[in-house]
Amino acid sequence: MTRRVVIAVGLGAALAVVMAAAILLALARWEPARRPDYVVRITMPERTGAIGLPKVEGPADASRPLVVIDAGHGGHDPGASGQHGEREKMITLTLALALRDALLADGRVRVALTRDGDRFLALEERSGIARRLKADLFISIHADASESPDATGATVYTLSDRGSDAVADAVARRENKADTVNGVDLGGKSDAVTAILVSLSQREMRARSQAFAALVLREGDGKVRFHTDPEREAAFVVLKSLDLPSALIEAGYISSPDDARALVNPGWRKSFAAAVASAIEIYLARTTVASAIP
Repeated sequence: MTRRVVIAVGLGAALAVVMAAAILLALARWEPARRPDYVVRITMPERTGAIGLPKVEGPADASRPLVVIDAGHGGHDPGASGQHGEREKMITLTLALALRDALLADGRVRVALTRDGDRFLALEERSGIARRLKADLFISIHADASESPDATGATVYTLSDRGSDAVADAVARRENKADTVNGVDLGGKSDAVTAILVSLSQREMRARSQAFAALVLREGDGKVRFHTDPEREAAFVVLKSLDLPSALIEAGYISSPDDARALVNPGWRKSFAAAVASAIEIYLARTTVASAIP
């Protein structure tokens, strides 16, 4: 009995030694995650203030009306794609450049582009550029896409009533009403007065935007193929301005093979630009004459 106990104790001790040796071997092989000898930390500057303004081209006379042309999408936002690899961001840029060239060739108005290269801009920055430049008209150019194979033709959008209601609320709250609508300072005004001023500005800007949209359809008749329902309203963010006539032109459906071929055709782009440029010049001429009448 005593011998059995001694043997058992001996075996237990030997097993403990083996287990301890195994643990020590494992620890010897285990190497903790290597920590870097040094760490370089770079503090990235926070984005403050507004983006830089683009150059204004055209007549040197600052009294000439100014139109800001926005090429939709850009940078890491390619927009819609065509069946043969067409990208909306590049099509809108070429159309914006063609429209700029048409306006500069006529020499009647000044022009600025929100982007003249492949870069990204937030939606608020696009119309914000126009407001900061005190533009007389803002135009955003896009090329629509649709799952329907029958969707073709250009469409002109202006801001809808629903979008305008949201803007009114935002303007009334922003900066404790320390803002302006059509040059009228809202600071210190009562909520009732602010609501009236915002409503009047909405109504006026919608009417001006719709008047321009009608001119695009008229001047483009026979030159640009329009959608069967070409004049529409929607709550596009880039159109949400209370003191700037704005329109968004879908030049065609990039998802339509026929439209896609037209959108990349230099001759078609020139015809499109000439029609829209004519509408712009007529609209701005009418606005200038109307503002001169006491």
